[in-house]
Amino acid sequence: MRNPIGAIVVLVVIIAGGWYLLKGKPAEAPAPDATITGQMPADDSSVPETVVKDGLPTDVIVEYTDAGFSPASVTVPLGTYIVFVNQSSKNMWVASAMHPTHTAYSGTTLAQHCPDTTGTAFDECKGDAPGSSYSFKFNKAGEWKYHDHIDATKFGTIIVTPATTS
Repeated sequence: MRNPIGAIVVLVVIIAGGWYLLKGKPAEAPAPDATITGQMPADDSSVPETVVKDGLPTDVIVEYTDAGFSPASVTVPLGTYIVFVNQSSKNMWVASAMHPTHTAYSGTTLAQHCPDTTGTAFDECKGDAPGSSYSFKFNKAGEWKYHDHIDATKFGTIIVTPATTS
């Protein structure tokens, strides 16, 4: 080889060009008013979050699988219904933190509010079979942690923002 530096430069250009062609175009970001959802990661290092579009209350679906709740964190405006859908192979019992008393949302214990006939306690009050669902309307602003009472290692967070006025 007569000019090793020239050969190195040509090689770098070929590698960079190949990388550029293989990488392709960057993915487009979702529209700013779209609902953003994600998959629950294997660890909690990058928990996805869902934001409801335009600040309007709309039903939000949280799936429960054998891996846990997905998305694990949801941000919604006041008055939103969250529908928890059991797609796992076992029963699901959605309940407010802390396990086992469930006092965080309503201020009452499991023994005091189950069965929840008024719909004011964030507690399913029973295990539901795979394929079933549980919905709850969030009428209190704040950050509400929850878990599966049957398997308390599965948990998530609902962040309820105050209603906005026009």
